[in-house]
Amino acid sequence: MSKKKKVNVVYSTNPNYSYDYESDREDETLDASQQNLKIWLDRKGGGKVVSVVKDFVGSADDLKELGGELKKLCGVGGSAKNGEILIQGDHRDKILNYLTKQGYGAKKAGG
Repeated sequence: MSKKKKVNVVYSTNPNYSYDYESDREDETLDASQQNLKIWLDRKGGGKVVSVVKDFVGSADDLKELGGELKKLCGVGGSAKNGEILIQGDHRDKILNYLTKQGYGAKKAGG
């Protein structure tokens, strides 16, 4: 069953107007060599440290797949959403080595 997204148009005088559902479009995933990923270290509530991989360009499925591979590599939990991968703990060196071996453009960022 197809469910239409809510569109915030009150009234249009154009009889040929058609709604544009932009949220249905998904980004194409760039090749690994074209990605420019940045690996950050961030502190969350309670003083917990997480490694954050930012600037992934691609579909949500590909982001989750890469996030799953990184979580397995580090042996910890995390999440992958909104173009970011969060990995519990400070695993920046492991992540950087893995991404560069896979052909991704990656570097450490932040202080």
